[in-house]
Amino acid sequence: MSEEKSLSVEVTGQKNGKITFANEVVAIIAALAASEVKGIAGMSGGVVEGFAERLGRKNLTKGVKVEVGNEEAAVDVYVIVDYGVKIHNVAYEIQDTVKKAIETMTGLRVVEVNVYVQGVSVEKEVKEKEPKEKPEKVLPEPRVR
Repeated sequence: MSEEKSLSVEVTGQKNGKITFANEVVAIIAALAASEVKGIAGMSGGVVEGFAERLGRKNLTKGVKVEVGNEEAAVDVYVIVDYGVKIHNVAYEIQDTVKKAIETMTGLRVVEVNVYVQGVSVEKEVKEKEPKEKPEKVLPEPRVR
């Protein structure tokens, strides 16, 4: 699934005029909702997104691709999970949270939220297990005399 060719979509059937959502708006909603789920270490972006971040541009849609139609949306979310979590539960929570956020905020019907787990982060686990003070180094006995 890739982003729509058009940059925005018009929601029809409104009495007072038209409502238009930029695809990026839907992607930002999805990314923010997914990043709030417990067990997510971060969103996984591609090479282009990583390059943009190095240039100092924060990419709020990192790790999200959307397809938006006049009434429906489909979302792909690419995440990195924390070590030790039940990944399938985290993925289900992402699907539910992203779907509710998009449907509530835009009125679009979300037909699917695909979650792609791209990695596992062990940083927090390693930092927590490290002792606060480094013990003195104990030199091993020489093996040869």
